[in-house]
Amino acid sequence: MNRAESLTEAAIDQHCRLLRLPTIAAQCQRLARDAVQQQQPYLTYLAELLSAEVDERERHTIERRIKEARLPRIKTLEDFDFSAAPLVSVPQIRELAEGGYINRAEPIIFGSPELLVQVGFFAIHHG
Repeated sequence: MNRAESLTEAAIDQHCRLLRLPTIAAQCQRLARDAVQQQQPYLTYLAELLSAEVDERERHTIERRIKEARLPRIKTLEDFDFSAAPLVSVPQIRELAEGGYINRAEPIIFGSPELLVQVGFFAIHHG
C-alpha cells in the first residue's frame, strides 16, 4: 500500500466516524477488493457498501426493540403448541403475525400471554 492509499483510507475512516457509518468503515476495503476482482462498476460497489450499512442498522434496531420490549423469552410461532390450545385459530394467529393490524391501528385481544409474546416478537422484526 502506498502513501496515497494510506491517506485515502485514513480520510474514509475519519469521514465514516464523523458521519456515524461504522459498517461502511469496517467493510469498505474488503468490498472494494471484491469489486476490483469481480470488475464491478462503481455504483454496484457503492450499492453493496450502503446495503451493508443498512442491514447492520436494521439488525441493531431489532436488537434494541427486543431489549426495550422486555419480552420474557424469545419465541416464534413455530415454538407454539397449537394442539394444546384448540380454541386458537392458526390462520388468524398467522395473519396477526404479519402485522397488518399495526398499520391499521386495530386493537387485538389475546387469551394467551405466550401468543402475545410471539406475535409481539414477530411485530418487532417487521417494524
